[in-house]
Amino acid sequence: MILKRMACLLVRRSWLAAVIVIVICGANCVEADDSFVTDQPNVLFIFADDHSFDSVGALGNDEVMTPNIDSIARSGMTFTRAYNMGAWGGAVCVASRTMLNTGRFVWAAQRLDLGKERASGRTWAQLMSDAGYETYFTGKWHVKLKPSDLFDHVGHVRGGMPKQTPEGYDRPAEGNAWTPWDQTKGGFWEGGKHWSEVVADDTIEFLERAKRSEKPFFMYIAFNAPHDPRQSPQEFVKKYPADKIKIPVNFQSRYPYQDEIGCGTQLRDARLAPFPRTEADVRVHRQEYYAIITHMDREIGRILKALEDSGKSDSTYVFFTADHGLACGHHGLMGKQNMYEHSMRVPFFVRGPGVEAGKTSAERIYLQDVMATSLDLAGREIPKHVSFQNLGPMIRGEEDAKSKYDAIYGGYKELQRMVIKDDWKLILYPTAEAIRLYDLNQDPNELKDRSNEVEQSERIDLLFAEFKRLQAETGDSLKIEAYWK
Repeated sequence: MILKRMACLLVRRSWLAAVIVIVICGANCVEADDSFVTDQPNVLFIFADDHSFDSVGALGNDEVMTPNIDSIARSGMTFTRAYNMGAWGGAVCVASRTMLNTGRFVWAAQRLDLGKERASGRTWAQLMSDAGYETYFTGKWHVKLKPSDLFDHVGHVRGGMPKQTPEGYDRPAEGNAWTPWDQTKGGFWEGGKHWSEVVADDTIEFLERAKRSEKPFFMYIAFNAPHDPRQSPQEFVKKYPADKIKIPVNFQSRYPYQDEIGCGTQLRDARLAPFPRTEADVRVHRQEYYAIITHMDREIGRILKALEDSGKSDSTYVFFTADHGLACGHHGLMGKQNMYEHSMRVPFFVRGPGVEAGKTSAERIYLQDVMATSLDLAGREIPKHVSFQNLGPMIRGEEDAKSKYDAIYGGYKELQRMVIKDDWKLILYPTAEAIRLYDLNQDPNELKDRSNEVEQSERIDLLFAEFKRLQAETGDSLKIEAYWK
């Protein structure tokens, strides 16, 4: 195996910074160019849970305090339009993370036999290990595989969401004394230390060991924050007085099709706040949402400092993104089980050797593109089974580099579908027999549904045709006809 790995030394321009990459290439070598350094870069992947793109300071939110996440954006590249592709169940994170770790589009990921996937060595961590990386995981997993079967080293593993106590629902209700910093309520406090602090402690411990190793590392660091129950120390909640929190401009007391699209009382996430929604309820939920984000940001700051102290910061690519967004009061919704931007879009930042500081791209991508991108970074050929794209050309600033996705697809169960093309979004509700049409350029908050305008009928037809094309591309077998005609 050692001889096989050393059979070919590929000297080429790495993405963003020149690197020497050792790959398995049999008897053939790729011609070298004149730029090189000596080592493969490290990859530090930081993953949040339920973190919407509009809840980061660097992306324009002037309420939330995220100085450490903002620092990644300032020192690297921001993709302002990163999406999750959707989900086959209420636990959207399961679908998102399965796509991320297998490289498959949503419905193909749902149909996978994950045991065979692991045995074939085709998961993200296994592919990075095959490329010569020491792999590490800690935090929220929520994939039907054991991380210990995939990673070289594993810290604390959280299978899914923190356990929610009854007091955490239908809040804030009169007489409900539930508070985010009450450690007796379990949840993020289970075990005696906040889970975000546990994740940071684990990461720092591994970085301390890694600084003595010459082997490159791939670290998959997955916070449960800011998922509900949105618990954080009292000092963080006090940073956000509830009466000062802004109400989303697209606030509604009730979403018109909430039951038909699976976002009514039958949905766990929806029951976190009372029906109908009130501005007071939304202020409290957003207060606690911002507080746990800022607490997580502090822990990310500790990780970034440990990386700097390890002496490996200059040779490490740092990615920050999330598994999906969250409504938290937008459009009368509380969860992420919808096709609106606040729930489909996530922050996506990358910094590292040669990444242009402050660079921004409005190209539409999927967050799961990070898998193929990291494989390119590692100098490993991207396997054919990986459907998501490599962002390397765009990050490198190659001439004419652009996203391969000329349209964005989204789906939730059999209840909702979405397509975005040329800044127009068509949302389909087949069970409710309703549609929504938004001009994202002129109406980024999706306030005005244009689907009833006669002059938009041709546009709707074109978008629906694009959706049908994406159905075939993503393996979506749901039968939908133009029921609105």
